[in-house]
Amino acid sequence: MIPETEVARYEALSPYNVVRLTRPGRDYDNAARTFHEWESGGILAADPLSMYVHEVRFAGRRRRDLIAALRLQPYEDRVVLPHERTHRGPKEDRLALMRATGVSLEPLWFLYEGRGSGLPHIIDVVGERVPAVVFKGPEETEHRLWVISDPALHAAIHVALFPLPVLIADGHHRYETALAYADEMGDPADAASRFTLALLTDLDDPGLEVLPTHRVLKTGVAVTGGEEKATLEETLAALPGRVAAGAYRDHKFQVLPLEGEMALVELHSQVIDNILGKRSPEDFLMYTRDPAEAVRWVDEGAGSAAFFLDSPDLRLVLKLAQEGKTLPQKSTYFHPKPPSGMVFFELGQTRHL
Repeated sequence: MIPETEVARYEALSPYNVVRLTRPGRDYDNAARTFHEWESGGILAADPLSMYVHEVRFAGRRRRDLIAALRLQPYEDRVVLPHERTHRGPKEDRLALMRATGVSLEPLWFLYEGRGSGLPHIIDVVGERVPAVVFKGPEETEHRLWVISDPALHAAIHVALFPLPVLIADGHHRYETALAYADEMGDPADAASRFTLALLTDLDDPGLEVLPTHRVLKTGVAVTGGEEKATLEETLAALPGRVAAGAYRDHKFQVLPLEGEMALVELHSQVIDNILGKRSPEDFLMYTRDPAEAVRWVDEGAGSAAFFLDSPDLRLVLKLAQEGKTLPQKSTYFHPKPPSGMVFFELGQTRHL
């Protein structure tokens, strides 16, 4: 998510930067005009019915994703699985933008368990071809994009994905927005508005990286009974392979053993919820992916205690989602994020899939 303070910097990079579409403030109609001007002016070119393979290289690693149109299905169908609760505000903003533009402007990110499906092999075969587009992204990332226009490959990918549930990795608000938009439009089942632009990644992809998000509690009593540790580094090193969380308060570190399957869930249910009682955690929590920043916030008095987590087990996240369980806010952070602007998906009433 680009901070509001950074939007102007991205706009200054190019008159065709995608933030002019995705971050128009409240001027949704201008975003729609801009999109259609780019279309008519040849800045955007329509592909025939296509899927895409996206590759990102970063820090000596590589991840490959499939970009395609994914059918929208309500959560109760247990095909598209959420793992976090959402708030109302962002959905209203995204829905207004979708109404104005009639375009799925950014792919939502999903994970699937592709083992045995044949899909990873198809993606790797496509990835051995000459890419259609090569470009550099932020954080020293390198990107490649391949176009899949062969109907036989489309059919093979459809067969491979059809029986698999998908987990929302990033884009819960936008998925719910797309569902609301589809309901508003009331189009037939094969209409473009019944689909969303999706980027899908195999859970076994070696380049799939998920980072922990640490918590700082603004108020509360001290937590005792943990294993004392001398430093932040020692605390973090003690977390992998355990259901446990690190803690910091009054210049002291400790590791808190927790009962249950997943440290994040148990930290909230056994520690944070007990401290806060009936008060909403979202009113009393701050989040950061930098553990040293969490320590600094406590030392500066912005928070009373910091809690540290290891990276979540994605198969466990998928298992809990399949059981209908949602996790606390900020439970996963996938890195690096797919860049916006590679592919758009028009949702016009005359388009059918």
